[in-house]
Formats: sequence, C-alpha cells, structure tokens
Amino acid sequence: MTILANIVIAVIAILHLGFLVLEMFLWNHPIGRKTFKMTQEVAESSATLAANQGLYNGFLAAGLLWGLLSGVFSVKLFFLVCVLIAGIFGGFTAKRSILYMQALPAVIGLVLLYLSMR
Repeated sequence: MTILANIVIAVIAILHLGFLVLEMFLWNHPIGRKTFKMTQEVAESSATLAANQGLYNGFLAAGLLWGLLSGVFSVKLFFLVCVLIAGIFGGFTAKRSILYMQALPAVIGLVLLYLSMR
C-alpha cells in the first residue's frame, strides 16, 4: 500500500508542477487562455495573481516531493491536507472542477497514506 500511496502522491506533485507552469509561464499564451477559457484582456489583467497562485502550487509540489524523498509520514500528511484544503477552497470559490482535479486526488492520497500505516 505504501508504494501505491507514493505513486498517487507523485502524481499529485506532478499535477501541481503542471499548474505552476500553466499559471506562471503560460497564462498569457494561447495554451493558458484556452485551458482557463479567458480572453487576452482577462489573462493580462490577472497574470500577476495567476503567477502568485502558480508559485503556491509549486510550494505544494515541493512539499509533496520532500515527503516522498524523505519518506516522512507527517510531511506527506501535511502537504496532502494542504492540497485538499486548497482544492476545496478553489472548488467552492473559483471553479467546481478544482474539486476533481485537486481535492479528489488529495483525498485518495490521504486514504492510501492512512492504509499504508496499518
């Protein structure tokens, strides 16, 4: 179960690195505008906020990778809970699909992490 939990945590970390790239570097490019369904004007006016959000996603990815590399249960737990909270907040305040892209994988990771310690 530990291996499966670690695979899910790695996938979540990779997702958050992808979010970082989209929000920090591709926000004003056609890929970013298409992904988030924005006009050029909206993308330009929100680019600084998106870059800030991307940085935070990078910190979540770094924390998850730290947990994987160190093997420390509490580090994995802390960052999965952070991802879950961010996903719930984003799902209710920004876009419902964030619940499925961010919060649901975190729940799966938390369940597998819990089962791995039994």
